[in-house]
Amino acid sequence: MKMLFIIQTDDGETIYNAMRLANVGVKKGDDISVFMLGKGVLFEKAGTEQFNVMEQMNQFAGDFYV
Repeated sequence: MKMLFIIQTDDGETIYNAMRLANVGVKKGDDISVFMLGKGVLFEKAGTEQFNVMEQMNQFAGDFYV
């Protein structure tokens, strides 16, 4: 299945959960793309100790656009 995630928030919890879902799709063999839009481009600063955004980003093996 092909899927596109568009993330346009700088909320760490939201980005974390979207990327977790994207990672599950990649692991299941789906064709996943993630596009960061608007405030979403600030994802590197959005993480917290509880919501480690960069850990999820580093695991992502699909197409990623900023």
